[in-house]
Amino acid sequence: MKVDHYPSIKSSSTGEYKEKGSKFLAFAIPLEQEEEVKSWLEKYRKEYYDARHVCYAYSYGIESEVLKSNDAGEPNGTAGLPILNQIRSFGLKNILVIVVRYFGGTKLGVSGLVTAYKSAAKLALESSERIEKPITAEVEFDFPYLKMNAVMKLVKETGASILSQDFGGDTCSMKVMVLKSKKEVFIT
Repeated sequence: MKVDHYPSIKSSSTGEYKEKGSKFLAFAIPLEQEEEVKSWLEKYRKEYYDARHVCYAYSYGIESEVLKSNDAGEPNGTAGLPILNQIRSFGLKNILVIVVRYFGGTKLGVSGLVTAYKSAAKLALESSERIEKPITAEVEFDFPYLKMNAVMKLVKETGASILSQDFGGDTCSMKVMVLKSKKEVFIT
């Protein structure tokens, strides 16, 4: 069975957790490209320049998933990994969770930090709207002009979106976006 969708979130969401005067602001953000992570981190570091820590974790990719986390100066494994574990427990893909910490004057200890980062991330993920996003692929192919009706029927039946087309001459070309599981229909 081929899978056509993956679980993610519809739009950005937030959560806030407080512990012994420290405030943890969490932001869950859907990703379209892994390269977006850097710009989101820059944005939040700039916006919360006065925060003590800006920690994060993300999951990107469907078949070959990239999982990364960063403690951003907190003790090793107390921030990024708890955030990443929340992403995993929610079963989400193509998502970034950033947690901004304002220090409240009282040290929380290792277990307190783990609980705080985990809780903040969980609150942001719970407040998000979960969706199933389609797994798509671009397909570019050529066909004889005489097959135009058959190709257009196939485009309609598969729900493909036409990205570009060229009907000049005897041979036509088309580029479509289609569910990945239906990609082979256009290749054969």
